[in-house]
Amino acid sequence: MRFGTGRGLSGPVSAARLSDVELPAIDPNRPPYPAETMLVDGRAVLVRHTQPTSSAVEPAVYVHGLGGSSTNWTDLAALLAGHVDGLALDLPGFGGSDPARGGDYSLAAHARVVARLIEQRDVGPVHLAGNSLGGAVSVLVAAQRPELVKTLTLVSPAMPDLRPRRSPAVLIGAFAVPGLRQIGDRYMARSTVEARVRGVLNVCFADPSLIPEVRLAEAIAEERKMLTVPWAGAAFAGSVRGLVATYLRRGPRSLWAQAARISAPTAVVWGEADQLVDVVLAPRTARTIPGAGLLVLPNVGHTAHLESPEPVARAMLGLLERRPVGRRA
Repeated sequence: MRFGTGRGLSGPVSAARLSDVELPAIDPNRPPYPAETMLVDGRAVLVRHTQPTSSAVEPAVYVHGLGGSSTNWTDLAALLAGHVDGLALDLPGFGGSDPARGGDYSLAAHARVVARLIEQRDVGPVHLAGNSLGGAVSVLVAAQRPELVKTLTLVSPAMPDLRPRRSPAVLIGAFAVPGLRQIGDRYMARSTVEARVRGVLNVCFADPSLIPEVRLAEAIAEERKMLTVPWAGAAFAGSVRGLVATYLRRGPRSLWAQAARISAPTAVVWGEADQLVDVVLAPRTARTIPGAGLLVLPNVGHTAHLESPEPVARAMLGLLERRPVGRRA
């Protein structure tokens, strides 16, 4: 594990505090947690309750990344089940959730859904965790609704980066351009579901050989299901456009300015081999959020909570241990 060292990681950055509590063994065959559907502002949102194994727990909410779903948090949620009572949601248009109202897939719209879910379940303030797109969404929730967030764990959050570079992120950004999106759709239609899923996992994991067969099968089944959902492509493209629009903002409305407003104790976790959101943004993110700690994981890619869930769990628990344990009164 690295704390503020490595390529582009110079400068004063505090190390994330890691809990040394005993954690259960990871079961690669564990099925996704049970799903339920709840109405959030009149739209159906799929939520997975991660079933705590102890009564002395606090609420947590998990927010997935672009193209992901609530099932992405199965292993991390299992590690944390003795410490938090978790909810993992499918953002509008993804997984089993309805499309966004009015086709609004902006970062702000996603953040409103997360905030409303916390309010409707009456579980706030929560320990909020988000990856990639979900990390950027969580930044907005923590900045704009601080009363709903007790701690914040960001796993490779999609913070603005407009530096020209060659990476898979450039191809994903092409979905924001209508003409290029149609070309991409035709190209994707010529490949098999298995090939597409493996291609995505090869980009997200530093070592795709670590993916358990059960998780690979789940991802393939999820992709097949999404092929039958008429709004899936629009949700993906709209969310990409929402990210790009956020990246172009300057001043107090920028995502960096929003991050500077966060008051919740925060852990920033990044895979050093991240191909989608460059690890050079890790120390800037940790320095921007007041009091945030940084954990950089070598030989880990964009989805550390999938590829290396134990250190991510320890970083999240490190934040919990800074606060009194117990349910909200």
